[in-house]
Amino acid sequence: MRLYLAGPFFDDEQVNRIERIEKALDANKTVSDYFSPRNSNVNDGTEIGSSQWSKDVFQLDVDEIKKADAVIAIIDYVDDNVDSGTAFEIGYAFAIGKPVVLFHEKEAIVNLMLSNGSKSYLTKVSDVESFDFEKMPEYHYEGEVF
Repeated sequence: MRLYLAGPFFDDEQVNRIERIEKALDANKTVSDYFSPRNSNVNDGTEIGSSQWSKDVFQLDVDEIKKADAVIAIIDYVDDNVDSGTAFEIGYAFAIGKPVVLFHEKEAIVNLMLSNGSKSYLTKVSDVESFDFEKMPEYHYEGEVF
């Protein structure tokens, strides 16, 4: 099973969380490969932050979602807002028929679009390590939504 790992990586806490999920995916026997945008190298000489660079990053990520069998998305909120890039990746995956597994370890209410657009909802890194991405069992978020 090939996965796309969506999630923010803009501060130390977020990088730490993504690194822990990457290790869990490495240890998961049902995961053959995964793409983590944080580790991608799109720099072909274009200036980071330039218009061309942003188009290249966008296209790479969209192409990798298309190649994936499923998406695992880290939804950790700042106030009541999920990272907008992660929200886009979740919505795009859902729109093209890719199952989405949400990972959410922080205490927060989940947006109803995310909870209803996902196949499974996991809250512990150990759950990611043992999750059967081939059978894709359904574990739905049952908490309060907004």
